[in-house]
Amino acid sequence: MHVRRKLKLGTMIHGVGEKISDWRHPTMPSDASVSFDFYKQQAQTSERGKFDFVFIADALYINEKSNPHYLNRFEPLTILSALASVTSNIGLVSTLSTSYSEPFSAARQFASLDMLSGGRAGWNAVTSGLEKTALNFSKEVKDHPSHAMRYQMAAEFVEVMKGLWDSWENDAFIRNKASGQFFDPKKLHILNHKGEFFSVQGPLNIARSPQGQPVIFQAGSSAAGIAFSAREADAVFAIMPTLEEAQQYYVDVKEQTAKLGRNPHDVIVLQGISPIIGDTEEEAERKYEELASLVTIEQALAFLGRLFEHHDFSQYPLDEPFPDIGCIGKNSFRSDTDRIKSEAREQNLTLRQVAFREATPRTPFMGTPEQVANLVEAWYEQNAADGFMLIANLPSELTAFVDQVVPILQKRGIFRTEYEGTTLRENLELSYAENRYSLKRDE
Repeated sequence: MHVRRKLKLGTMIHGVGEKISDWRHPTMPSDASVSFDFYKQQAQTSERGKFDFVFIADALYINEKSNPHYLNRFEPLTILSALASVTSNIGLVSTLSTSYSEPFSAARQFASLDMLSGGRAGWNAVTSGLEKTALNFSKEVKDHPSHAMRYQMAAEFVEVMKGLWDSWENDAFIRNKASGQFFDPKKLHILNHKGEFFSVQGPLNIARSPQGQPVIFQAGSSAAGIAFSAREADAVFAIMPTLEEAQQYYVDVKEQTAKLGRNPHDVIVLQGISPIIGDTEEEAERKYEELASLVTIEQALAFLGRLFEHHDFSQYPLDEPFPDIGCIGKNSFRSDTDRIKSEAREQNLTLRQVAFREATPRTPFMGTPEQVANLVEAWYEQNAADGFMLIANLPSELTAFVDQVVPILQKRGIFRTEYEGTTLRENLELSYAENRYSLKRDE
């Protein structure tokens, strides 16, 4: 029986903010999404707080209604490679699409980041929900894979990535100058993968890192997303608004993992939270209202529309029930769009209410440092999460969490005071990723 791992924490570095108007706040650097100094500060603050990783999300299609952060931001693997040189222990996790990438290039990029950072790389495998992404990859909108097909592609993509990462056994590179032997050919392995979606010979032209293979993350709460996570992921995250919904998600992931013959302990469940911390409850509430006041109804409708394949919600009456838009959204961010439709129907919400709720959601993790720490501990202890990803609306909220909430969690003994190791796998308490060919050799 496994002893439960300590609480895990990550930070999403989201430039000028996850929400559509965060950039307008007086304390937000308006160029944060393309400022190395901003990313460096966020990463180093997170490392000072002994967080497990920083995470950078990505998407491959924008239009004039996209959130400001999406319009002008760093490519994730590029900025994480730069951050590797100014951090020492914290993990470096990036999104990369399995629908619009090639496994060989992707495996090489992540293996390079893993080597550069001394074994701190993680890959968030996503399937890309926006249909018009196809237009940026020499395809038509009609060529965008269906929700089900995207997950079939993702499963094969991950299989190829893992195979390529095992191209070389750990001690394959001899580098014997006297004999002239650079590598042991018996420890080089050619993949020769021929599948439904990908054909990749290999081998990969870079050795394994100190953690063996990058850690695989997956985000999503649809049935297909959970099934994919249970089969392939080391860590999975979602954003659930209540303790009860988070507990159900936790159970679903762990149960499906067990059904597939994996140990549920081997999949870390993380919840995304956007804490708002004040010296008093009133101050925290004032901070929330200040952020919410920055959003216009036009911006809220645009934010909502992006989730529904950039559907134009401005054509509907604002103060009548949320419109019946049929199946729009089923092939994009499905878990979000299904939830929004369901909540609007069950709670009889108007379009205006839905738009503002999505654009400026009220986080339960709001209050004094003690209150936020109590919630974090409660969700952790009551099996709603193994850890949390902070999606700070403002950089000051990350600093407040590190300086005021983390010490409380450390004092209570549920969060580390020092890093356990130098690799992401060590700090997440995940086992080393053994090379499949070395394992066979040792049998």
